[in-house]
Amino acid sequence: MTRLIAAAIQMTSTADKDHNLDTASRLVEEAAERGATLAVLPELVTVLGEPEVIVAGAEEVPGPASRRLGELAARLEITLLAGSLAERRPGHDRISNTSLLLGPDGRQLAAYRKLHLFDIDLPDRVSFQESAFVEPGDSVVVTDTPAGRLGQATCYDLRFPELFRALVDRGAEIITVPSAFTQATGRDHWQVLLRARAIENQVFIVAANQFGNHAPGITTYGRSVIIDPWGTVLATAADGEGVITAELDRRRQAEIRESLPALKHRRDLGSL
Repeated sequence: MTRLIAAAIQMTSTADKDHNLDTASRLVEEAAERGATLAVLPELVTVLGEPEVIVAGAEEVPGPASRRLGELAARLEITLLAGSLAERRPGHDRISNTSLLLGPDGRQLAAYRKLHLFDIDLPDRVSFQESAFVEPGDSVVVTDTPAGRLGQATCYDLRFPELFRALVDRGAEIITVPSAFTQATGRDHWQVLLRARAIENQVFIVAANQFGNHAPGITTYGRSVIIDPWGTVLATAADGEGVITAELDRRRQAEIRESLPALKHRRDLGSL
């Protein structure tokens, strides 16, 4: 598929899992009605709030939430990046922040567990310790899909360019970034980092962010965005819940990589 319509879903998840899934389903349906064959949901789409709320809402995969999202993908015949879910795994003390990639038949194509955990303390702005209750993943995930070769990252991963380069080295053409990027950092960092990752790796970025107030002290920035390999912003979301879509033209990507072959010009700095 050389051209496709991709969608990023923006919403305000809370502790109410059923409501969150209802909202996600409605917005993915809207994306499909607008022609999207790839839809990306935000981070912690099924439950978001204080750490104890996230842990309490965690469930095993497969489980009720993942099955419902798989049924949604199959009904709409859409490739669905099911944001991330709070995943409980038997034998593990901490939960995982897990993104599920679901094919248009509803089957799970891949699972990516967030590698870099959000531990931050900005005085009078935001304080969060994700590693206190989330176990980091241990795999770089790139998957063949009907939409193309898709690499996965989640939110805080955006600050680590080596992950995105590893995804491209494994053939990623599109990178999905489900996020709950905070209001405190988003204004100055969100789009700058996303455009940089797109430009330096010559990939499409589909970044679906949470928006609004989820709990006391937990406010996310929104501004979900789709970016092309030149760094051009193809679509960006306004405040509130909603769907953005854009056409991803892989022929344009090939032209960029051929005319500006920066990926081929890399040096082995380890030998210098």
